[in-house]
Amino acid sequence: MAKIVVGMSGGVDSSVAALLLKRAGHEVIGVFMKNWEEKDENGVCTSESDWADVRNVCETIGIPYYSVNFVREYYDRVFSYFLDEYRRGRTPNPDVLCNREIKFKAFLDFAMELGADRLATGHFCRLGTSQDGRALLLRGADANKDQSYFLYMLGQRALGRAMFPVGNLTKAQVRDIAREAGLVNSLKKDSTGVCFIGERHFKPFLQQFLPAQPGDMRTLDGRVVGRHDGLMYYTLGQRRGLGIGGVEGAQDGGRWFVLAKDMARNELIVEQGADHPLLYSKNALGEGATWIAGEPPAAEFDCTCKYRYRQPDQQVHVTVLEGGRVHVEARDRQRAVTPGQSMVFYQGDVCLGGAVCDRVLDAGEDS
Repeated sequence: MAKIVVGMSGGVDSSVAALLLKRAGHEVIGVFMKNWEEKDENGVCTSESDWADVRNVCETIGIPYYSVNFVREYYDRVFSYFLDEYRRGRTPNPDVLCNREIKFKAFLDFAMELGADRLATGHFCRLGTSQDGRALLLRGADANKDQSYFLYMLGQRALGRAMFPVGNLTKAQVRDIAREAGLVNSLKKDSTGVCFIGERHFKPFLQQFLPAQPGDMRTLDGRVVGRHDGLMYYTLGQRRGLGIGGVEGAQDGGRWFVLAKDMARNELIVEQGADHPLLYSKNALGEGATWIAGEPPAAEFDCTCKYRYRQPDQQVHVTVLEGGRVHVEARDRQRAVTPGQSMVFYQGDVCLGGAVCDRVLDAGEDS
């Protein structure tokens, strides 16, 4: 049997992953990663309670456990990128980078130093093997919990050493297994939000690191209809939190939406109507493309794409450009494709890879 290190977060998914591997007869070691050091708005350090859950679960299962600190690596490789993207007025997805740089690079290296054969996590996804022997990343069996979107940056080295023991289960089955085994976190709520922010209010958190630069909210014809708190706090298509009201000539009861950001003038462009043409596009450029197989399937190919997590698959045509860039043309117009977010490509259940949206090419054009 193999020696397997399990990355344990304190949540039920990674706990059941460790339990299943133990039951299969493997030598299992639970390791808790500490990536962020800060108390939440209630003065509670959530990593301490998560670490307590890990210890409790590992003692119940009967496996050794350790804690490893990757705070410095996380700040340098993930959080710095996160701040840089917001400075550019974009909306980043740090969880994707965390999986590549921390969980399946720094942590994977740590596991190998412990003499592990494999590194396992509680992600809802599966592994396969292609006809030429390469590792495949597959969607999880539970379509509502599939997390392959967040792992598209992984390459052959990481996937060749990875295990996803809960990938063939549904979330309900995972909780049932945890409850039957008497695990303390069987009913623990799923974590939400950005990994290091959790469920705290986003704006006060970001203000600690980036100075806010308030400015005008204006319409396409130049009317100033309000003030924004800083462009970094808004994303394309956003409706809530704009605080616009009592605008002369505005459509009664019509909700306002973010259409664009004018970084040069520090202005937020807004208009009424959820279906405003400028929110829709078919063509986008992506940068930093990565491929699970180590290379794209072809110079041009058809596949499906998720422009954001939980979005239904969209039919697209991908053209691979130089310098890690891709041109993605959707069959149907897409709403609020957002620079900084990941565009992840699939063929059936197989995740091919993806890219970070750099810019939209044809917002508002009829096609």
